Amino acid sequence: MFHLPARNFGVLLGLLSVVIPVAGRAQDDVAVTPVIQGLDTPWAVATLPDGGFLVTERDGALLHIGDGAANTVRGVPDVQVGGQGGLLDVTVARDFAQSRDIFLTYSKPQARGAGTALAVARLAEDGSRLENLQVIFESAPGSSGGRHFGSRVVEAPDGTLFVTIGDRGDRPSAQDLSNHNGTVVRVNRDGSVPADNPFVGQTGIQPEIWSFGHRNAQGADFDASGQLWTSEHGARGGDELNIVKKGANFGWPVISYGRHYSGGRIGEGTSKPGMEQPVHYWDPSMAPSGLMVYQGDMFPDWRGDIFVGSLKFDYIARLEVSGTSAHEAEQIDMSETGRVRDIIEAPDGSILFISVGDGTVYRMARPGA
Repeated sequence: MFHLPARNFGVLLGLLSVVIPVAGRAQDDVAVTPVIQGLDTPWAVATLPDGGFLVTERDGALLHIGDGAANTVRGVPDVQVGGQGGLLDVTVARDFAQSRDIFLTYSKPQARGAGTALAVARLAEDGSRLENLQVIFESAPGSSGGRHFGSRVVEAPDGTLFVTIGDRGDRPSAQDLSNHNGTVVRVNRDGSVPADNPFVGQTGIQPEIWSFGHRNAQGADFDASGQLWTSEHGARGGDELNIVKKGANFGWPVISYGRHYSGGRIGEGTSKPGMEQPVHYWDPSMAPSGLMVYQGDMFPDWRGDIFVGSLKFDYIARLEVSGTSAHEAEQIDMSETGRVRDIIEAPDGSILFISVGDGTVYRMARPGA
């Protein structure tokens, strides 16, 4: 057990595990191991090539875990903490071994309040600090509200970056392409706009927009074919799993399978020409968070399946995919899956997930692996 100064903080690194039979799939028994405990509202986890990993805490702390120790990384950007805002996602660049670049999303202070921002920085060799931090994108025009920042950042096979941004609680703005609310945006590593983005050169439209009409996507990942999937919060019912398409309108708030929290009807119904349908939706809402498309070898029966954490019902949904359709095949429900915020695949094929309920990163693996 290791401790940070003035923190009730423990790094277990595989010292304790419990074998959990996964409901309905006895052949898929897994060993669940707490890796790091005592976290304060953890939001995202990312693995490093040397076996270490990074964790964000929403209040603005970035933690480096490696060599049996956990340390706070210096040099993170200033964040506006409040409501759902703060330091959010962290993603390690595909070429990290050469560049040591990492990407962070966060709620950036702006004149009108805060907006979702994307920064890139170099992680120092000893993991103690960020160097050459640059903000390469921030949403316009920002908002004084504290809701629906998104925000995942994922690197596409071609090296471009996709960032999910919520509607910031301003529903109609998700259909207004003059701002970034309720969109998935795509930028190059230096923040420039790719020439093949769908709205480049169109007057009055933010050129970074890739798709729009999203409510609040908090999970994103690419499958083996390079297709981007997102998990999105609905209102009361209508949480969605989507395949993100170039230039597509996903309908919020014109169409939805949910209802307003008051019970009132949302928009015009569940479908409308020119607006995309979800691949799968949850009703009642399960409050989807991180999303991972499993591509590893440790659980071969799960290869190609999509895993989505539930913040509301404390489980991990496993969805089986066939082409452009998916169905929830299993709910991995155990005491460790309390308010699952993020879920990723580790390089060895094990699965890491964050439980906000007890401030822990867990590792799910084959017994003995």
